[in-house]
Amino acid sequence: MHHIPAPATSPSPAPITVIGGGLAGLTAAIAAAEAGAEVTVYEAHHTLGGRARTAEGPYRTNDGPHALYSRGPHWTWLRERGLLGPLAPVPVSAAARFRLRHHGALRRTPPLPMLTLLRRSVRQQASVDVDFMTWATGVAGEEAARAAAHYSAVALFHHDPGALSAAFVQERLRRAARLPAEARYPRGGWANVVDRMAARAWQLGVRVETLSRVDTLPTDTPVVVATSLDAARRLLGDDSLTWTSGRTALVDMAIRTRRGDPFVVSDLDSPGWVERFTAQDRTLAPAGEQLLQAQIPIAPYETKADGVARAEELLDLGFRGWRDRLIWRRTGVASGRTGAVDLPGSSWRDRPAVDRGDGVYLAGDQVAAPGVLSEVSFNSALTAVSLALTSPTRRTLDLKHA
Repeated sequence: MHHIPAPATSPSPAPITVIGGGLAGLTAAIAAAEAGAEVTVYEAHHTLGGRARTAEGPYRTNDGPHALYSRGPHWTWLRERGLLGPLAPVPVSAAARFRLRHHGALRRTPPLPMLTLLRRSVRQQASVDVDFMTWATGVAGEEAARAAAHYSAVALFHHDPGALSAAFVQERLRRAARLPAEARYPRGGWANVVDRMAARAWQLGVRVETLSRVDTLPTDTPVVVATSLDAARRLLGDDSLTWTSGRTALVDMAIRTRRGDPFVVSDLDSPGWVERFTAQDRTLAPAGEQLLQAQIPIAPYETKADGVARAEELLDLGFRGWRDRLIWRRTGVASGRTGAVDLPGSSWRDRPAVDRGDGVYLAGDQVAAPGVLSEVSFNSALTAVSLALTSPTRRTLDLKHA
């Protein structure tokens, strides 16, 4: 558990401003309020949650994260505060309904070279300085390296995982392939977790202003900027706030239920997968329907149509007659919204620092904090608050109400 220290120079912490009401912003607000600070959160949208929002209506699709990893630090932080709520594990029948595309055909088990790589990687630590394909090829051969790289896209959302830092990919591959599975799915979607976090913040006296877009930074309080890195770069006027991320084509759809549909179809020939979220949570779609999402990482030169076409190839293989069963469908592209990825020679410590000086602190999934996926947002938020609570800086707030 992370403990946020109160400042040594004052009996009560200085007021803190949080810009952004997503997972990072709510975490920062709760942590600061628990330490006794007066906290105000400004959120540009009419609802809290950021990318953790869940669509209203019959199909409870998530804009951002779908699963919590049970070994992550944010799991403990949320659980200790009673904020996790009901969770759905990977279904017991998942092993029987997990499919992998390899050399164009579906199979039930990973190819033997990939299993060899996974086994050996438990004992052998990958290097930060080389790319994953080079390192993994040396461990178990090129076929194993390529299949494992593509499989790791489930925790990377990047079109070429093999080109990333070997140590970065290895950590995520270990987490994604761990048995029993770490993944836990908030029942009803992430909005339920967000609602519990918001309620906790209000109970602690946090002031929340929605439809309030901040144009300039406060000058009378420490401020935690818990936005996307792109938004932080514009707000702070700091062109150095950049980092590599992924770009992913998303296909959400509802189809009529048919016995034998797989839980997941994971592509080992190229990065991408299709997941049936109603396999573990029937509340996400009406009775008799299944809610699916295909997530296909695409290169900068590729279009959404390219990603959708690859998604349909996986659907054709794994979900027999899906076109005739289709009830509802939505497509989109998540660009730069899927967390940081580290290139060879870099690690999380090289990303934009949390402490920007003058009482300004960053929180989010592309800044200098450890963890996998949304864990980075939680860890950076707690670090930002820890620093902000001891900041003597007084920073007025210029904002516009939408």
